[in-house]
Amino acid sequence: MKAFGKILGLVLLGLLLIIVALGFALTHLFDPNDYKDEIRQIARDKAHIELTLNGDIGWSLFPWLGLELHEASVATLAKPTEPFADLQMLGLSVRVLPLLRREVQMSDVRVEGLNLRLTRDKDGHGNWEDIGKVPAPATPPATTGEPATETTAQAEKPAQPIRLDIDSLTVNNARVEYSDEKTGKQFSAESIQLSTGPVHDSTNIPVKLTAFLGTNQPVLRVRTELNGELRFERALQRYKLEDMKLSGEVAGDPLQGKIMTFAAQGQLLLDKAANVAEWTGIKISANQLRALGELKVNDLDKTPQISGGLSIAQFDLAKFVDSIGQKLPAMAEGSLSKVELVSRLAGTPTSVVLDNINLKVDDSTFSGRIAVEDFAKQSLRATLKADTFNVDRYLPPKSAEANSATQVRKAEVASTEADALAGAGSTPLPQAPTKDAWSNERLLPVERLSKLDVDADLTFGQLTLDKLPIQNAALKATGQGGLLTLESLRGDLYDGNFDAKGTLDVRQQVPALNMQTSIIKVPVEKILESQGKNPPVKGLVTVNSNLTSSGNSQKALIETLNGNASFVINNGVLLNANLEQQLCKGIATLNRKSLSGEPRGKDTPFQELKGNLTFRNGVASNPDMKVRIPGMTVNGDGDVDLRVLGMDYRVGVIVEGDKSDMPDPACQVGEKFVGIEWPLRCRGPLELGAKACRLDNERMGQVASKLAGERISEKIDEKLGDKVSPELKNALKGLFKR
Repeated sequence: MKAFGKILGLVLLGLLLIIVALGFALTHLFDPNDYKDEIRQIARDKAHIELTLNGDIGWSLFPWLGLELHEASVATLAKPTEPFADLQMLGLSVRVLPLLRREVQMSDVRVEGLNLRLTRDKDGHGNWEDIGKVPAPATPPATTGEPATETTAQAEKPAQPIRLDIDSLTVNNARVEYSDEKTGKQFSAESIQLSTGPVHDSTNIPVKLTAFLGTNQPVLRVRTELNGELRFERALQRYKLEDMKLSGEVAGDPLQGKIMTFAAQGQLLLDKAANVAEWTGIKISANQLRALGELKVNDLDKTPQISGGLSIAQFDLAKFVDSIGQKLPAMAEGSLSKVELVSRLAGTPTSVVLDNINLKVDDSTFSGRIAVEDFAKQSLRATLKADTFNVDRYLPPKSAEANSATQVRKAEVASTEADALAGAGSTPLPQAPTKDAWSNERLLPVERLSKLDVDADLTFGQLTLDKLPIQNAALKATGQGGLLTLESLRGDLYDGNFDAKGTLDVRQQVPALNMQTSIIKVPVEKILESQGKNPPVKGLVTVNSNLTSSGNSQKALIETLNGNASFVINNGVLLNANLEQQLCKGIATLNRKSLSGEPRGKDTPFQELKGNLTFRNGVASNPDMKVRIPGMTVNGDGDVDLRVLGMDYRVGVIVEGDKSDMPDPACQVGEKFVGIEWPLRCRGPLELGAKACRLDNERMGQVASKLAGERISEKIDEKLGDKVSPELKNALKGLFKR
């Protein structure tokens, strides 16, 4: 028995020596470089690829099946002269005996100088789609009358997964390039360096990858570095990248010469069996921006559903935008300097929703929901509530043209106002303004507005708009296909309130505006003061209007303004305008006396000022203005020219006279003045208000003639008595009243 064992051992040893000797002989006496043509033919017949071997082939047989390829390239059989891949060197070795157990045990795998070129032609066909395919014959094979024999493939048992065991994988100086002839777009990954630790199933594999990425539309270059530990569990179809750290820099045309540095960290998981992907422990930075979060994607086999959370730490958005070469619209200094966001996130490949928002922008806090329902259509939906928000802070300042027009306007008004105030109204009537009061600068971004698909519902505790402090403001607006609809803009303003609605149609070449407004008991002087103007009047104004306009500048919108409006001002004061003094001067003139005292006040209080306006191409006609003033009634008929912010009114005042405790003797009204309408003319810049009013000397002559006729009639009655017939007396009186 011992002898048998000894003999068996010797036999095995002999067989081993024979195998080693055979391997030595094969590797030293057999040169695969002599069979390159045969190898190329096998590649054509079995793999259906065109393999070109320009360099040497090195190999070993046992115990490692080793292979080294140098200067090799691969092409499809359809285009054998256009390689889609080439490499400088591929080196690998596999243990022979484990292969019999369907185990791949490899030593270090090295790839040097790999170039992979992927192209899609003008017809949308990719060169990779021909890999492994046999080119179609030029002519179809002749068919015989015999029916084709059908073969039934027998069901095969699923193959057991191959166990993979690699000591390490190294890729040096690789390049991948993709180009699309139809669009002209190109993408590339250059200087790819990949190194790993031992590659085993269900174990963590250290991975390091660096590359330079680039595109041509737009021109963009990205330097990237990825580190982490890769783990794959093929039996469970689970793949992880743990402790992932991605960092790099971005430069290119979109950044306008600036550079953005970025970094991302977290744990990545792909569970194909559960159709779930996750990114947890997210940490992202991009220049000044810092964010934390988590993301989960379900239904990978259907329409992926995204959910998670996002938190962006406070950062200076204005500086961040500048650091990536972009420009924000001009706005006040310090705007968007403090921005932070916390939100839940949900979405699909075509949409995204930010819910449970807590957004802070400078001194404002927003809560609510923002959604983009369709990326392609840019369908924006927003439901937000804010404590306070100052819109003016984020609007562009006036242009140089508008500022110049404003300065000219102020100078014109100031000069006219100085003349108007001199001499308590004894100066000549101010001239009507002639300078345009509005900018001709382009106002609306029509191209952007025409593409809007928006539905917004916004509420504010306090909203500052055009310097007006609006309380409890609410805005509802929609826009689609170039038609923007303001369903409602309402709020409380200085203890009053307002409501507005309308449409803006940018579907046509010239934008068209339609607006309905209602303002109820708002102090008119507060509105004017907020615009930096000296108010000519005080009081609670109520306005209802329905107006239309068209154009894309302030000037065009005013010049095409049409519609109607009604207004009432209650409990008001005409500032710096003593109408009583003006009228006393007229009465004193008729009395042939002079006023003995100085004006006792510079303002005229009134109970009500009301009227209706009809707008025609920027000019508002007001035929029925009426003012109720204690002791007098004022009727007015005139126009307001909004194009130059000027007015021209003819005013009639019915006055009882000086009813003060100590009346001016020259301003006393007798019975002969009862019912007389005293004429005034108001002309000049709209800002002057009643300060632009003067006694209308032309119409005063008519008043004097009327009074003179009445005095003569009294004399005729007194002299003639009953001596003549009534018909004759009436005829004589009529001669003096003409």
